Amino acid sequence: MINLYTPAEIVGKLDEYVIGQDDAKRVLAVAVYNHYKRVQFAQSGGNDVEVKKSNIMMLGPTGSGKTLLVTSLAKILNTTFVTADATAIVASDNISEELNKMLVKLLDKTNGDVHAAEMGIVFLDEIDKLVTGINRTKGESIQQIMLKIVEGTIADVSYKGQSVKMDTNNILFICGGAFVDLPGIIRTRLGERDTILLSDFEVQKQVVADDFAVFGMIPEFCGRFPMVVVLQALSQAALKEALVKPRNSLISQYEKMLEVENVQIEFSPESIDQIALMAEKLQTGARGLRTVCERFMTRIMFDIPNEQNLKKIVITPEVVMGTAKPIYHYSVSQAGSELTPLVALKPRETSPYNEEGGSYGKGY
Repeated sequence: MINLYTPAEIVGKLDEYVIGQDDAKRVLAVAVYNHYKRVQFAQSGGNDVEVKKSNIMMLGPTGSGKTLLVTSLAKILNTTFVTADATAIVASDNISEELNKMLVKLLDKTNGDVHAAEMGIVFLDEIDKLVTGINRTKGESIQQIMLKIVEGTIADVSYKGQSVKMDTNNILFICGGAFVDLPGIIRTRLGERDTILLSDFEVQKQVVADDFAVFGMIPEFCGRFPMVVVLQALSQAALKEALVKPRNSLISQYEKMLEVENVQIEFSPESIDQIALMAEKLQTGARGLRTVCERFMTRIMFDIPNEQNLKKIVITPEVVMGTAKPIYHYSVSQAGSELTPLVALKPRETSPYNEEGGSYGKGY
């Protein structure tokens, strides 16, 4: 059963999972609300006016939260959700087979319940790869093949040795891509002088169908995605919030993992700042947060099960940078009797990371 909330309610619930991207949340919430109201209208027998499906196109740099937004949305709505990668479609010699796999994923998620699968959401990631890195003719051919399925058709799906008829009219297709060259195309159309002070985010919000056509998308395909959601790159401040505020934040995940070992973990405010700073330099958005954290947390997670009477560890900026161990707090001394205060272990003279920066050296 779909949880159909109002757009304002959807945005409020998305705020629990995704930091920032307020404009994108609002556009996405309205688009999804209208989609499922359309479905309800059709199922109630209101067929005097045909309401067309509005699939969604999401533009934004890597790590800006496209996938997180859609997965969070599906969780909030309590609907079936699957992802498909456009790079796999591009690499395949059988496009129809790849599209069949996409619908099979929906059926797998619903244990073969066709009706439930027909109410799901499909996220087509890296859709811009349909026209970048391959010849234009092949890209156009792929888009032509995809037209019917994203617009709505009765598809014959090969599922567990049987042919299943599946109506894609009520499946919401959401495409996501970085569209790296698109801001330049838009600036050319608007005039470089008029857009010189605008960020790529502000420029992309002025995208029109002709810009997608210049990029390489065919007009018929773009016409199936009338709703456009634009996301912006995460700033250092946004990365810091993403690290601690969402319900499923990375910090809360580490807290939960160490809870199994009966160990508390505390990140000092300065360490949070350092993680966000280093993640911003990686220019991979929110993904950079995990990259930075895994560099020092992997060794910590390795060592903790072997520690006796360890109750708490504190992460400092030096730990994040790889120049010191965490502060360890034991419930009893290593001699086995006296309580041990919170004491920082002496930092190494050299970084515990090797020269490649990817793992700890032997001395840690």
